[in-house]
Amino acid sequence: MGKKRVMLPATEVDLTKVKYNPGEIQAPDVTGLWLWIFVKLLETPLIGPVILSYLKKQNKITEMLKETVIPESPMFTPEFPPQEPEPGVVYIEEDKSSQHRVDSAIRCLPHYDPSSDLNLTPSFHYWKIRDYAYSYRSNITTPSIIAEHVISAIQEFSNKKPPIPLLISFDAMDVRKQAAASTQRFYTGTPLSVLDGIFMAIKDDIDCYPHPSKGGTTWFHEVHSVEKDAICVSRLRNCGVIFVGKANMHEFGQGTTGNNSNYGITRNPHDLERYTGGSSSGPAAIVACGICSAALGTDGGGSIRIPSSLCGVVGLKTTYGRIDINGALCHGTTMGNVGPIASSVEDIMLVYAAILGASPIDKTSLLPSPPCLPDLSSLENSSILSSIRIGKYTEWFNDVLSPDISTKCEDALNTLSQTHGCKVVEVVIPELHQTRTSHLVSFGSESLASLTPHCQNGNEKKFTLDTRTNFALFRSFTASEYVAAQRLRRRLMYYHMEIFKMVDVIVTPTTGTTAPVIRPKSIKFGETNMKVTGNLMRFVISGNLLGLPAISVPVGYDKQGLPIGIQIMGRPWGEATILRLAAALEGLRVETKKPVSYFNVLNKH
Repeated sequence: MGKKRVMLPATEVDLTKVKYNPGEIQAPDVTGLWLWIFVKLLETPLIGPVILSYLKKQNKITEMLKETVIPESPMFTPEFPPQEPEPGVVYIEEDKSSQHRVDSAIRCLPHYDPSSDLNLTPSFHYWKIRDYAYSYRSNITTPSIIAEHVISAIQEFSNKKPPIPLLISFDAMDVRKQAAASTQRFYTGTPLSVLDGIFMAIKDDIDCYPHPSKGGTTWFHEVHSVEKDAICVSRLRNCGVIFVGKANMHEFGQGTTGNNSNYGITRNPHDLERYTGGSSSGPAAIVACGICSAALGTDGGGSIRIPSSLCGVVGLKTTYGRIDINGALCHGTTMGNVGPIASSVEDIMLVYAAILGASPIDKTSLLPSPPCLPDLSSLENSSILSSIRIGKYTEWFNDVLSPDISTKCEDALNTLSQTHGCKVVEVVIPELHQTRTSHLVSFGSESLASLTPHCQNGNEKKFTLDTRTNFALFRSFTASEYVAAQRLRRRLMYYHMEIFKMVDVIVTPTTGTTAPVIRPKSIKFGETNMKVTGNLMRFVISGNLLGLPAISVPVGYDKQGLPIGIQIMGRPWGEATILRLAAALEGLRVETKKPVSYFNVLNKH
């Protein structure tokens, strides 16, 4: 029996004595046949519990959750203190229609000049939603014409060797039918919104009728019938969005690479020998390769921001409860979010405006601040930027696998400060290693609880090997460990709320590594590599555990030409501030490379 540790109350911790502890992950790196053997051992009575007990001790999970007295009371869902209003914003009327909210978002954007985008320029750029809307309204093209380009691109991806499956469910005739309806609306002069005729993919764990929701598995659709759209999908459909299908993902969101041996690995458009990141691998890739203007993903542990960073696009995770997640498989968890992935901050704002709106339960329990967007059309925007205080924990910020990542992110912050006058403030965040443990136990326990009722009649054996590895670990967590993890959660919330008294945002790299290489042995059987997972998740999990809004924005490339993202995490309900800062960072970026796999569906020759 180890000696009992007693933690000081969070209010008494001396931040001047806090030392950064990266907390090295101790776990086997296995793939191929060895992964199959490892899973069999984990699932074997007597042997499995011994292995898991050893791993939990090696990673100090046992010490933290069983041998430590944590004085704080548990926090089972995020609890947010009241927040000050954000300056220079336009409030979005949550109870109005999604079309009305999108119209309000349009008024927040800078003036649109079609000549600046529709003329071909030497430098690469993605087409924006307003480019498509202008082309439709000006009769330059139609949604039906674009649909044929999109269908052709999706089929080309599927026929590559090796295949690059962007979608798990795809029906070309359904896409044509949606596009024809949108084309008719433009013909009669009655488009539903600026999103009418915009092509989007929906992650496979979000209901989008009539497609099945498999969650990246081979069987979940057999126990989960889709009879209507998820709330967020319904809101987009009301705006005229055309859904291309259900995007590939890491099975049940149980990984950070996007490896899915059921349907094949969605490869990174910038380098087909590398991962996209996960679990929203398909949504990020289909945006990065230019086929869709935007996509919806889910984020329970960085699953929107990680692939967005690795694929060179923008990904937003909102405050917990800001968007109704009914109809997504993460519904009922305390860390899951639905959010947009797009190629620009502008497009993120438009899609976010369409889907925002808390559920009735969350409105009552969380008391969200009214949603708003930064007014980027106003001259006041520059003066507001100069007043933003950016928190940076340098030791954590620099804890990356490649110095290219921290250098690019540092350069972006310096340029932002020099151009707009933002002030960078050094902060210290205690107990980051405990953050990882609390998130692992919380996310794992909640995932297992949501899936257990469906894991009957041998379904649990149909999961991929890496998912089974995770679930073996999750089953080892006890009720007392879960409660201890929630005690840590309250401590960590206290620290962050104290930091947000000094700064407006906390900025880090999005990931600690750029896109990892796909190992040949992992293609058929998958892999479990917790060190890669740790590097990918290092900076993102606080946003999920504490329910804070965060966005990933591209800031450049490493020496191998792989995208690097920077993460901006804000106060509760502070989406407007992080979007304002994200737009400013995007405006300063001078380096943009066309992905190796890219389709110019708006100007296809």
